[in-house]
Amino acid sequence: MPTDPDAVFAVDIGATSLKFAVVDPGGTLEGALARRPTPYPCPPDRLVQVVADRARDSGCRRVGVGFPGEFRDGRAVGSGNLARVGGIGTPIDPAIESAWRGFPLEEALRAATGLAVRVVNDATLAALGCRRGEGREVVLTLGTGLGLALVVDGALTPVRDVGAEVRPDGRTYDEALGEQARALSEDRWRDDLVATVRTFATEFEATEVHLAGGNARRVSPTWFEGQDARVTIHGNDAAVRGAARLF
Repeated sequence: MPTDPDAVFAVDIGATSLKFAVVDPGGTLEGALARRPTPYPCPPDRLVQVVADRARDSGCRRVGVGFPGEFRDGRAVGSGNLARVGGIGTPIDPAIESAWRGFPLEEALRAATGLAVRVVNDATLAALGCRRGEGREVVLTLGTGLGLALVVDGALTPVRDVGAEVRPDGRTYDEALGEQARALSEDRWRDDLVATVRTFATEFEATEVHLAGGNARRVSPTWFEGQDARVTIHGNDAAVRGAARLF
């Protein structure tokens, strides 16, 4: 149970795992970061039930959620990887993909919990936990795939979802920088990450690039020596820290 009445229950939905934590209004964790495998198959109603059960048991009045795909106006624009029949590397179920498209996740979680719920893209949530509030900051989340957010002088700025975008080598950013690519060849993953940081730092004229997500812990700052933008590496709790800033 939270020690602060204004604490927020933070939920970071990933294609591999769901992460949960209670954070105080400043974003500091109250206790440990908990996780459980993302349930597959994962149609919207199943995910709502899992998240709502945890949220109701948290003792918090407010819930901040990061969704692993494009999210706009309370609705999932697409399914991300949640439409896969058994997780990353398995086929997409067309019926589940269709169910996620336009699904009002924020409203559904409010109805299921009776709590104040706010949902944003997971990279956006991580950006809220990382940002300094100065200059042009690019946030890249490294996990099952790649997420991107942009913060300009402290304000979140709309940006496209780059995970499914095709690189010059024919692979998507999710394919090149996701966990499967890292497990296959860590050296190639490192080289692709360094090149990607340079690409997006140049495109968005970034003064700083933040690296967050589960695989940020595998990154060394020495990889980016000589790049114009400062590169800052964060832990895996950036997104849950950002949940407090949704309110």
